Amino acid sequence: MRLRLLENHRFVLYAPFYAAHAIGAYFAEGLAVDLLPSPGIGLAEQALLDGTVDVLWAGPMRVMKHHDDNPGSALVCIAEIVCRDPFSIVGQRPNPDFRLADLASMRFATVSEVPTPWLCLQADLRQAGIDVKRLDRISDCSMADNVSALREKRLDAAQLFEPFVEEALASRIGHLWDAASARGRTTYTAFVTTRDRLVRDPEPLLRLVRAIHRTQQWIHAQSAPEIAAAITSFFPTLDRHLLARALARYQAQRVWGADPVLPEDGFNRLRESLVSSGFLRQPVGYEACVDNSIACRVIARSE
Repeated sequence: MRLRLLENHRFVLYAPFYAAHAIGAYFAEGLAVDLLPSPGIGLAEQALLDGTVDVLWAGPMRVMKHHDDNPGSALVCIAEIVCRDPFSIVGQRPNPDFRLADLASMRFATVSEVPTPWLCLQADLRQAGIDVKRLDRISDCSMADNVSALREKRLDAAQLFEPFVEEALASRIGHLWDAASARGRTTYTAFVTTRDRLVRDPEPLLRLVRAIHRTQQWIHAQSAPEIAAAITSFFPTLDRHLLARALARYQAQRVWGADPVLPEDGFNRLRESLVSSGFLRQPVGYEACVDNSIACRVIARSE
């Protein structure tokens, strides 16, 4: 039995997806998974709708956006893997009393590679009483460039994820000020398919979700160096010790869920951010974007 899976980006954040291959979780379910490079935002969703691929992993924000733009969209999340915001604020000096509202008087950079980190951060800033339109914010540089800007003291702070956070801290370029994971559940990455596929041929998807649940259990039982050893071939240019430290930070922040069910509170937290930013024109329904039926079957079987 075979599935065609589109990879989103090659990020350390997606360690569970690579671990599923590395530990043979798909093989154990009698499933061959072809990991294919994503053709890009928008194109990936279309490939799913066209039947060119069977499933992709993506931010649920992309599913919400597709429903907002296309009422009655067939896209649906079937299993959550990243359940908390993995981004952090790193500043160039120690700041143990940092509050998000302090960014109002600083020059700082946000992530340009993907939209969700800023969409979530702007909601946190609004809740802190900050007018986000008045911020001295750099929004068009890469995280690698922003680490360099911290080193050269051209920024007070930058929004980063791993391995950039660990790289900045280990080299003493920066100091950890705030971890967005502390806000609680914010659904960040899930398996996405179409409702037609879910109804027409659910067995491969069931095996896929069983495999990722097996991997979630494995991830939560292993040390960071053990996970790094398993997935290092997916990151050939990244030092394994740095990879292990990055994974350990994600473990401590609990960014990876223990099971594949995508809860409504995490969905709502993300949706509120997308609406407040204007990214979504109106709130989209949880039931329209999420189908936990397979995930619940997998959990019931494992108990």
